Amino acid sequence: MTQAGHPDTFVRRVRHELKLRDVAVARIEPLGAGFVAVTFAGKALADFTSLSFDDHVKFMFPDEAGEQVRRDYTPRRFNREARELVIEFALHGDGKASNWARRAAVGQQAVIGGPRGSMIVPQSLDWHLLAGDATALPAIARRLEELPTGSRALVLAHAAAADRRVFASAAGVDLRWFDTADALVADLRALALPAGRGFAWGAGEAATMARVRAALNEQGVPREATRVSAYWKRGVAEHHEHLE
Repeated sequence: MTQAGHPDTFVRRVRHELKLRDVAVARIEPLGAGFVAVTFAGKALADFTSLSFDDHVKFMFPDEAGEQVRRDYTPRRFNREARELVIEFALHGDGKASNWARRAAVGQQAVIGGPRGSMIVPQSLDWHLLAGDATALPAIARRLEELPTGSRALVLAHAAAADRRVFASAAGVDLRWFDTADALVADLRALALPAGRGFAWGAGEAATMARVRAALNEQGVPREATRVSAYWKRGVAEHHEHLE
């Protein structure tokens, strides 16, 4: 698979001033059995900026021992006028952030740091490939909401039935759910990518994303037209890594 033009010219990276912002929980909305959307509000969000679905903020809160916990999350939605930021939390397992989200209450305090920068991928590309596990669903949902009519998106998602959702998008979306990471990777390897200029994005568990990276290499997608990130790693409490 080849792409016309120069792929290194269409992705724009923007740096942001790093700030820590004090916020409070304004609303809590369950999203099925596996996720909850928490809306944070505060005057400190007046100059908050998130230009890309791939952005990440540091969510910081004290654990039961009073020690600060730091986790990376996607800014799911931001309302500047209301000074409100929505973050979706997965409720899987017994992690500190998941436990915080289960017990979250209106008025509860937290700190948001960042994002440090944004990777801006044009919406006008011929195709957009989005691949990931349940932890990638908030970023995938944001990207699909942002794509305009006439766009083409291919979504490969590995998630339990309870985590699967309906995505809102004006784009033409080819959505494929998988029960296992192996099935997702196999489908990606066999996928006939569309012609033209596109961008491939992947995020999820580290070992699986290493395989996604290898599959994109096999497909011949230029490195400059990809972004693959390990959002988490088995046995590691805090992990976020971009796979080159």
